[in-house]
Amino acid sequence: MDEQSTEDTTGTFGATSSSNCVVTERWVNRVAVVSVSGVVDMLTSPQLETAIDGALGQQPAGVVIDLTEVEFLASAGMGVLVAAHDKAGSEVSFSVVADGPATSRPLKLVGIADIVSLFPNLDEALAAHQT
Repeated sequence: MDEQSTEDTTGTFGATSSSNCVVTERWVNRVAVVSVSGVVDMLTSPQLETAIDGALGQQPAGVVIDLTEVEFLASAGMGVLVAAHDKAGSEVSFSVVADGPATSRPLKLVGIADIVSLFPNLDEALAAHQT
């Protein structure tokens, strides 16, 4: 997929707690891609929430949360995803990239995949935002 950055800066929100979590933001056209790696739990989920709120504040056409590099997704992180989906409203397309037992399985088990569009990879999520 041809990626074009609409901003020269990439925001990085590093962890200050003992849990390892790194959240970055980049743009593909008018879609904000918030990528997360490490552990998303009650200590680190505020980082994710701050990054998503920042992306939504820039009036994107869409937001993709990429959980490809997440090793553990706790209920606090899942709550952030549901709240962000609600904040995005109907004007902003919102999706999550999750594949595997650490991310997509819990999202499916608790029913979040029924609320939020879930994709197995970033290319598919971005393609869905283009249509």
